[in-house]
Amino acid sequence: MATSVLPIAPELNTSSNWPIRRAPWRSPEGQPAYARPALLGIAAVAGLLYFWGIGQSTYHSFYADAVRSMTESWKAFVFGSYDPANTITLDKLPGFLWPQAVSARIFGFHPWALTLPQAIEGVLSVLVLYRAVRRWAGANAALLAAAAFTLTPVLAGLFRTAVEDPLFTLLLLLAADAAQRAAATARLRTLLLAGVWVGLSFQAKMLESWAVLPALAAVYLIAAPTRLRRRLAHIGLAGLVTLVVSASWVLLATVTPAQDRPYIDGTTNNSAFSMVVGYNFLNRFTSVGLNAGETGSVTSGQGGIMWGGNTTADTTDPAAGGTHKAGSTRSGGAATGAGAATGAGQQNAGTGQGATAAQGASTAQNAAAGQGTAAGQNAAAGQAPAAGQQGPGGGGHKGGGGPGGSDGGWTKMFGSQFAPQTGWLYPLAAIALLCALAWRRREPRGDTLRAGYVMWGTWLATFFLVFSAGSVGGHSYYMGVIATPLAALSGAGIVLLWQAFKAGGRRAWALPVAVAATAGWAAYLAHLYPTFLPWLTPATLALGVLALALLGLARSTRFGERRLGRLRIATVGLIASLFAMLLAPGAWAASVLDSKYGNSGMGTVGPQAAHGGFGGGAAGGAKGRTPGRGGQGGGAGTAGAWGGGGGTAGAWGGGAATGRSGGGRGTQAGGAAGQFPGMAGGGMGGGMGQFGGGGTSLTKAQQQILDYTEAHADGARYLFATTSWSASSPYILATGKEVMPMGGFTGQVPSPSLAQFQQLVGSGQLRYVLLGSTGGFGGRGGSSGPTTAITTWVRSTCAPVAPGDYGQSVSNAGAQLLYLCSR
Repeated sequence: MATSVLPIAPELNTSSNWPIRRAPWRSPEGQPAYARPALLGIAAVAGLLYFWGIGQSTYHSFYADAVRSMTESWKAFVFGSYDPANTITLDKLPGFLWPQAVSARIFGFHPWALTLPQAIEGVLSVLVLYRAVRRWAGANAALLAAAAFTLTPVLAGLFRTAVEDPLFTLLLLLAADAAQRAAATARLRTLLLAGVWVGLSFQAKMLESWAVLPALAAVYLIAAPTRLRRRLAHIGLAGLVTLVVSASWVLLATVTPAQDRPYIDGTTNNSAFSMVVGYNFLNRFTSVGLNAGETGSVTSGQGGIMWGGNTTADTTDPAAGGTHKAGSTRSGGAATGAGAATGAGQQNAGTGQGATAAQGASTAQNAAAGQGTAAGQNAAAGQAPAAGQQGPGGGGHKGGGGPGGSDGGWTKMFGSQFAPQTGWLYPLAAIALLCALAWRRREPRGDTLRAGYVMWGTWLATFFLVFSAGSVGGHSYYMGVIATPLAALSGAGIVLLWQAFKAGGRRAWALPVAVAATAGWAAYLAHLYPTFLPWLTPATLALGVLALALLGLARSTRFGERRLGRLRIATVGLIASLFAMLLAPGAWAASVLDSKYGNSGMGTVGPQAAHGGFGGGAAGGAKGRTPGRGGQGGGAGTAGAWGGGGGTAGAWGGGAATGRSGGGRGTQAGGAAGQFPGMAGGGMGGGMGQFGGGGTSLTKAQQQILDYTEAHADGARYLFATTSWSASSPYILATGKEVMPMGGFTGQVPSPSLAQFQQLVGSGQLRYVLLGSTGGFGGRGGSSGPTTAITTWVRSTCAPVAPGDYGQSVSNAGAQLLYLCSR
């Protein structure tokens, strides 16, 4: 009987071109079997570092206020309004807050909901970096790069913050990945995608995003397999796409009538262009002669901090505590007077009252004048810098170290403020880059390996120069875009040097040199903090010596082929080398698992985050190194020129009531002027006082003010107006109510003008004004500030409400007074 063969169904035909579905933990074809499991392990470690303790997250108050407003109104979401009534925007583009606002709309407004997007962006950054480096240098290089990225301290801190750089870093990585793919195939669409990613990163970090463009253009121009004219045309089109996407929000704000959108913060002319170009770019480069004075933005002194002249705390109101100026801070100078910089215990954290002028002057001599903290002040650390020395964790700077002062100049990237956070792998990345360019200089134009080194090296060099020339202050999280190319170059470099080592010849010595230099540099950085993990320096040195010994034995004819167990001596030497180079940064990164070190708010981790303020204090026994540079964040029991140390007051935001700094520009512990530590003393202890923390609970006094104004609102649009964003912050953060801030972030923005303010009062949109002694950064702006005319008019025209009606006491020097302004 004849039999027939049934045809095989197409979906069952194993010889078809359909891709084989694999388990997520199995490596794709063409990659080592261990690649995918190893990558998942690295991603898990990254997730542990970024998500650990997310439930203990704190608010970055200025940005959290805006997120709260963005959850209340889609108009606020689009324009990035600081307040729910859409009075004024942030002083930055709002793109980096959009993921946070979406998260808050989904999960509710909680600190962890605002931190969650950044932690996710961190894990995605690890995966994107792996993909980009794998396509360029192979899976082994990609795994090493991902591991180096994960173990970089500043990145472990960065993706736990609520600032701009987590999203910025992820978007630039996506742009680099797309540019490399475009360079391999000469596909215009992929290159245009890179332009889109850069344009989107502009919404997070503005003009800084364009610093990566030379690197992306270089890799395509060098390696794309097409003729020169076509390469140039493609780069031009990608640049146009970048420009259009970058300018989208600025164009939207420009074409929208001023009365239909919030005022643009950071400007004196209500221009988005001025905010982006003048306020957020030119002001950062005053040290190299650039000036934002003609752009219509609030200008800065040398050092890049935006001020508009004198900043004082006005306490002329008798109920606010007297008839004197509590202190003043001029652009480019040191803070003086009450609250400028007080020693331990000089400022009352519970009442926010500053020290007297005499106390401020006497205790500010070291902290504010840039002379460092007195020897022995930091009893907790035991190694505080002596007068005239800088604590590496302090990051303080000559001339005050804070607003208007220098922040380290051209050597800052090698200094003790940023190198321990970012630069552990400087020697390895530099040696790898130089070797790659030298060894592959005779390869054909389209050599993708060399082109990749050019791209990552150009990225690193460009941002390195930008940060060296510009003002960085205590913003450790800026360094994410430095750590990223360092990780890529280090991962690829280890593979390159290992291959040269195995090949023999003179090039074989490049790996031992790189290991010796990197381990030695790591030991030097670790020894600056002898009381933080005291075993770290000797362990790093011991591993370095062991690695060099094993590599040396591997090069000898007698021992080269011997094995230690199943591994050759050379392989064991490579493993020891990896431990020697990554142990110290990994230990610092792992410090985020300890709540003492992991919630600085500025991306700072390790001992610098334990007690420091803006950029870290002299915690952990930091050794002083640089003469004449004051503490930018005082250590435990000291006063820092920018952010107070544990339980103390600093010139720029006092110490936290909990006995340690909140890690941002000061901390919040409640209400304005009398409830905020470091807010009432003048100087810079004012509006900046909340930048590092805060919660959604109002103090009893604040709640009474809120209840009173709500009960007597009489249909007004605003419950009340305040003289600074910091005074409005607790009410917005806790309730999302329409409280008007005046003066913008710096206190120097003419929003509203006196005429506009009078119009709001006359139309019944505003009835109450809360005045007092908040002052300081983000305060009234002093005797020449734009809100001075308003406060003068209020005091002379409006009727003070009896303090007892809203639970205040006239005898409280830190109290704020409520005024009723009738039509």
